[in-house]
Amino acid sequence: MAPVGFVVGAGLLPRRTLDAALAAGHEVRVVVLEGFGDPAHYADQPHIICRLGAAGRMLGWFREQGVRQMVMVGRVTRPSFFALRPDAGAARLLPKIGMRAFGGDDTLLVAVARVLRDEGFEPLGAQQFLTSLQVPPGRLAGPEPDETARADIRRGVAVLSSLGPADIGQGCVVQQGLVLAVEAIEGTDAMIARAGDLRREGPGGVLVKLLKPGQDRRFDLPTTGPDTVRAAVAAGLRGLAMEAHGGILIDREETCRLAEAAGFFLLAIDPGEWTGEPN
Repeated sequence: MAPVGFVVGAGLLPRRTLDAALAAGHEVRVVVLEGFGDPAHYADQPHIICRLGAAGRMLGWFREQGVRQMVMVGRVTRPSFFALRPDAGAARLLPKIGMRAFGGDDTLLVAVARVLRDEGFEPLGAQQFLTSLQVPPGRLAGPEPDETARADIRRGVAVLSSLGPADIGQGCVVQQGLVLAVEAIEGTDAMIARAGDLRREGPGGVLVKLLKPGQDRRFDLPTTGPDTVRAAVAAGLRGLAMEAHGGILIDREETCRLAEAAGFFLLAIDPGEWTGEPN
């Protein structure tokens, strides 16, 4: 088999995905995005380090290595169009992506995928290798959410369903019906910290993380792991609802252990079952 190319950013998910590909018998080649991914995590595999705007160098190296399939995975803070400093190869591709694609993460990733196909590469989703990290609906850890928490989850689902088509973010925090924070370009961790600063007295808030309606499921899946639970507990939240069969749960045993120890509920939901008023 030809090696699979990985373009990796920050977080635990890139290495987990790469290890799953190796376990399935694939060879891999890795482009570590400068300032995001940690090259030390990939020292055991063929890799190069590239800045985000060096798409020409990335694709050229992948071609030299015989890569035909590519996975883009990991956290990246998206720069402005004018901060990319594209190399010659990227400058050739940018008109095909278009300025409008820089308005939202999913729009941009879909445009990039289209260009990659035009360049002879097949974009793959991380979930192709991570089926064991997706979870069915149900309570994963912690106490059963009470009716106030369940109402906050319904409110969060409604908010994200409304904002999703605008390609803004995948998460929000709701406390006693009040939307404390909505994820935008700052990312989940910063949103959770901001919600902690805004929390009210009484029962703590709930973090809701969902795919955007119509999102391309090959890219940017909402991910939950130990760091998410630690941050949410530190912010005074009392639970997290993630999308079942769509979101990714990293280090399930440790994540659930932390939730149980903190009395923090962790719930996998089907968003379609959390719309409207309770029966």
